[in-house]
Amino acid sequence: MRKGHHKTKRRDERRPAPREPRAAPTPVVIPHRVKIPKPPFPVTLPTPGKWLWTCRDGFEGLLYEELCWKRCGATLLGAGLVETERPPPTPTTFARMGFRVDALVTTPQEAAAALPSQPTRVQVWVPDTQAGNARAGECLAWESTIAALREGQKDPSTPWAAFEAGALLGQVCLVAPHTAAVGFVSAREALSLAAGGRARMKRTADAPSRAAMKLDEALEWVGVAPGKGDLCVDLGSAPGGWTRRLLERGARVWSVDTGLLAPDVAKHPRVRHFHQTAFAFQPGEAVDWLFCDMAWRPLEVAQLLAKWARNRWATQLVANIKLPMKDKLPVLLRVRATLEDGGWSGVQTRQLYHDRDEVTVRAVRKH
Repeated sequence: MRKGHHKTKRRDERRPAPREPRAAPTPVVIPHRVKIPKPPFPVTLPTPGKWLWTCRDGFEGLLYEELCWKRCGATLLGAGLVETERPPPTPTTFARMGFRVDALVTTPQEAAAALPSQPTRVQVWVPDTQAGNARAGECLAWESTIAALREGQKDPSTPWAAFEAGALLGQVCLVAPHTAAVGFVSAREALSLAAGGRARMKRTADAPSRAAMKLDEALEWVGVAPGKGDLCVDLGSAPGGWTRRLLERGARVWSVDTGLLAPDVAKHPRVRHFHQTAFAFQPGEAVDWLFCDMAWRPLEVAQLLAKWARNRWATQLVANIKLPMKDKLPVLLRVRATLEDGGWSGVQTRQLYHDRDEVTVRAVRKH
């Protein structure tokens, strides 16, 4: 009998086994909805001593409401920028980078003077907005000037080197023309090691879709990835972007989709393609990793993923949840509650750089 398949059973064996009564779902308390102000234009400059948070352009309203729910004293500064009186007590979904503003400066010389004297990997970046991207050319000039002024301070050569050394990431965010907010954050506590949280993944020429970049960034965020011989299930896999990346890591992949895979992915010896819907598929053995990138209603996807934890079919979860047109934050709260009720622990959600109108979810099955 091949793995993942079941023998035909006698009629009496096909009857469903009696199930233990399931506990009622945990009630989801939705905080009072917040009236979101219109983002000011031009941008309101941040205030030294307060915290600055950045997000994807167009999602500042969601980040603002999320931070209001966490009682941080939030103020919407403009497209992609939110300020708070204090950091949130728990992680946010829509913030890409956050730091306490120590100074507001107008020259790279002033920025260099405001940065910490201890080993610091300095990052100069613009908000991920139309106006911010138009000023991206300023970053290189600021970086080179700051680097020259800090020469001899033994700063880490890369963000990863700063992380390994327990050093700092200096933040220089060009919030307006010739104006930067300056601060720092511990590399080990930063929301992202990429400048401004914009972790750009490379798209290889043979990748069948841009989805591969989403998985690369998701695994970098998770901090652990499938290894050689691990069994992965990829729900909603066609045309095979995620499956290809998992194969490159040495994993075995059960690819589940009614659609077709790219020819070279489909014929790979470590791939099994199940031509069925993700909702009908059941694995025939324990799975190390469950991956899901389905263009489907978020609560129904959450219920499917909860079933995998409840049945103890998989250990690790990485999924992409598509956001609804309305009530995005309340739906995400219900998604989290559904996953936790099903048996997933450590549930985290984050809108990563390569996510669009969607968020990435990570979790581990409860023991």
